[in-house]
Amino acid sequence: MASRKAEPTDAQTRISTLTGQPGSATHAPRSATSKPSPLIRSAMKFAARCHASQRRDSDQAPFIEHPVEVGRLLRDAGCPDVVIAAGLLHDVLENSHTSVAELTACFGAEVANLVQAVSDDASISSYRQRKQLLREQVRNAGGDATLIFAADKISKIRELPDRIARDRARYGGAVPAHLQHDHQLRIEHYKESLRMLRAIAPRHPLINRLANELRNCPTGTTTRFAGTSRNRPAHRRGA
Repeated sequence: MASRKAEPTDAQTRISTLTGQPGSATHAPRSATSKPSPLIRSAMKFAARCHASQRRDSDQAPFIEHPVEVGRLLRDAGCPDVVIAAGLLHDVLENSHTSVAELTACFGAEVANLVQAVSDDASISSYRQRKQLLREQVRNAGGDATLIFAADKISKIRELPDRIARDRARYGGAVPAHLQHDHQLRIEHYKESLRMLRAIAPRHPLINRLANELRNCPTGTTTRFAGTSRNRPAHRRGA
C-alpha cells in the first residue's frame, strides 16, 4: 500500500527508456533505448500524478518506483504499449480516486480493462479472501492481465527484504507475531499466484522470473501459524 509523498520527476527519468514500438504477438524482446510512445508517456505522467503524495510501505521510497519497475519488466518482456501502459497504471484504481470511466476516457477500454483485471476489491476486509478472488479474477481475464500480474508480483517480492529488515529494526530483531503473520500471508499469496500463473503460461519468461524471485526471497517468519490465526486479515492492499 502507498502512503505520503513521491518524487515523480526522478521516476519519469527512470521510465524514459521504455520503448514506444508496438510488440509482436509473441511479445519478442525490444530495445530499451528507443523513444517512449505518446501512450506510455501519458500513462507515466498520469501514474506519477496519482501517486505523487505516496510512498512505499517497505522502504519509504517514492511509490511511483513500483509501477515504473512493473512497466520496465513488461517492456523487457517485449509487451506492446497498451500492456506497458496498463502496468504503469495498475495501482491507480486501488491507491487513488481514479475511476474505470476516467481510465477508459484517457487511455481506452483495453488499458482500462487490464488495470481493472489486476485490481482487487477494497470492500473485502480479509486479506486471504481478497487475494484469492483477485487471483481468480486474473485467471479469468487471462492473456496480458496475467503478465501484468506476474510483473507486479516480481516487484513486490523484491520489496520483501526491505519490509522485513524495517520490521526487525523497529522491534529490535524480535518481530511481533502479527507482523510475522502478515509476512506469511504475503508469501502464501505469492506462491498461490505463481501456481495460478504456471497453469496459464508455464514457459513465459516473466513466470520463470517470478519463480526465481520467490525461490530466493526471505520469509521473514520464525513461527508457523495455524487454526484461527490463519484467518486474520492482513492490513494492507496492493501486495
